[in-house]
Amino acid sequence: MEYTTVIKPKNKLFEVDFKEIWQYRDLFTMFVKRDIITQYKQTILGPAWFFIQPAITTIMYMIVFGGIAGIPTDGLPQPMFYLAGITCWQYFADCLNKTSSTFTTNQNIFGKVYFPRMIVPLSTVASGLVRMGIQFLLFAAVYVYYLILGVHVAPNMYILLLPFIILVLAGLSLGFGIIISSMTTKYRDLTILFTFVVQLWMYATPIIYPLSTMSPKRQWIMALNPVTSLVETFKYGTMGTGTFSWGQLGYSFGFMVVLLGIGIVVFNKVQRSFMDTV
Repeated sequence: MEYTTVIKPKNKLFEVDFKEIWQYRDLFTMFVKRDIITQYKQTILGPAWFFIQPAITTIMYMIVFGGIAGIPTDGLPQPMFYLAGITCWQYFADCLNKTSSTFTTNQNIFGKVYFPRMIVPLSTVASGLVRMGIQFLLFAAVYVYYLILGVHVAPNMYILLLPFIILVLAGLSLGFGIIISSMTTKYRDLTILFTFVVQLWMYATPIIYPLSTMSPKRQWIMALNPVTSLVETFKYGTMGTGTFSWGQLGYSFGFMVVLLGIGIVVFNKVQRSFMDTV
C-alpha cells in the first residue's frame, strides 16, 4: 500500500509550514470568500454596508467629538480627518475581533477534518483587506471632494508607506488575535473582556483627536501603543498633518515581529489539544 498523505504532529512550536499552507490555497480562498459573502448575506443593502458603516461612524464622530466636545482636527475638514483614522482602525479592529475567536467559532470544522489551522486567521486578515479597500475608496472620494473645494492638504512621499502600514496592522491583529483565541479555548469569559478592551483601545489611538495637540510627554506615552504610529503615518502621508517618526514606526514593526513570534508558539501549542477543552 502506498500512502499519499502522512499526518504527523509538529515537533517545533515556533514553526509555520508555508509549503503546507500553499497546498491548501484553494481552501484559503474559500474561507476568504466565506468571510466576505456571509457577513452581509440576507441583508437588504448587502455590500453597501461597507460604505454605510464608516460613513455613519464619521457622522457620529462629527456630532459628538467635533461638535459637542469641540476636539480639533489639525485644521482639516472633520470628515477627512475622521475617515483617515477609521479606515486604519476598522481594519485592525475587525481582524482582531474575528481572529480572536478562531478556535471557538470553527471548532466544528476543526473537529471533523484536518487542514493547517493557521489558514483560518490568515484568511480573516486577507478578507479584511477587501473591506479596507472599499472603505479606502470612500476616503479617497471625500479627499478628492475637498481638494476640488480648495482645501489645503499636503500629500507627500510618505504615502508610499501605505503597504507597510497595512502589513504591520495585519501582523498586529493576527498576533494579538491568535494569542487571545488560544487563551479563550479554556477561559471563555476572556472573549467578553477582550471586546471591552478593543473598544477602549480605540480611545488610546489618535482616531478622534490629533496627536500633535498633546504635550511631548503624553505623545511618548501614546507612542507605546503600536497602532499609534501607523495611524499617524497614514494621516501624515496623505494629508501632511500630524506627527511622523521613523523610530516610532520601527518600534511598531519590531513589536509586531515579537508578537507574531509569541502568537505562533502559543497557537501551535494550543492547536494540538484544543478539542479537549472547547
